[in-house]
Amino acid sequence: MGTAVVLLLLAVGVGLAIRSMVKDKKAGKSLQCGQDCSHCSGCCHKR
Repeated sequence: MGTAVVLLLLAVGVGLAIRSMVKDKKAGKSLQCGQDCSHCSGCCHKR
């Protein structure tokens, strides 16, 4: 029973992390430059 609870909590955590990454990607944020365009001159946000 304890294993199932831990597995469920882990699945929820992973799901929330993926949801956050997808939401950030749709908002135009990028993980490649740390969301700081001074380092990449905005090249990672070009479409």
